[in-house]
Amino acid sequence: MMDINLLSAFLMGLAGGVHCIGMCGGIATAFTFAIPKEAFNTPYILAYNIGRISSYTAVGALTGYLGAITSTAITTNFPILTLISAVFLVLLALYISDWYKGLSILEKAGSRFFKKIQPFAKRFLPFKHPGSALAYGMVWGFLPCGLVYTALTWSLASGSALNGALFMLMFGLGTFPALIASSVGASFLIPFLQHKITRQVIAISLIFFAIILIFPVIKGIT
Repeated sequence: MMDINLLSAFLMGLAGGVHCIGMCGGIATAFTFAIPKEAFNTPYILAYNIGRISSYTAVGALTGYLGAITSTAITTNFPILTLISAVFLVLLALYISDWYKGLSILEKAGSRFFKKIQPFAKRFLPFKHPGSALAYGMVWGFLPCGLVYTALTWSLASGSALNGALFMLMFGLGTFPALIASSVGASFLIPFLQHKITRQVIAISLIFFAIILIFPVIKGIT
């Protein structure tokens, strides 16, 4: 089951590539102007994305740990966290396929927190070295995003800090293709990720994974 969860995490990130371009793509493109003119862009682009994924992984470890504690504290055998994860996965599938945008409510709520830490990112501009881009990416890893929040509900139900971290790492790697393509101008990849059929096929796959996740729960009830 963990293998399926990690695969679904990667698909979450991959399927959300279009959404990432909308939310972060402009940032990824704009920060190239903060790179020293004489410098080679690639180390800075990679550092930014590594920083962003590092934040995902760290928060995933935290939520995985908190989920493990919560599961221990809950006296019922009913897998509440698993059920929540499945529901959010379906909501995400609806969100990235443009069938239902309910997760935008979470993004609006998260924007309040992000506004408080966003000014901190400005301290690293302009970039003096790739380390500055790394720190900049770590801050922007907290950008309010329904996609990230959904992934975190899965890390919450992962059972441990390690599993939560691995889940968010795979999620972050899934977002890599779209944002790298946006940063380096690889326009051939973006239309593929933006295509309606691509998004809907992966959305259906995510719903399938949600069914696999929730099936043992339903079977236990019946």
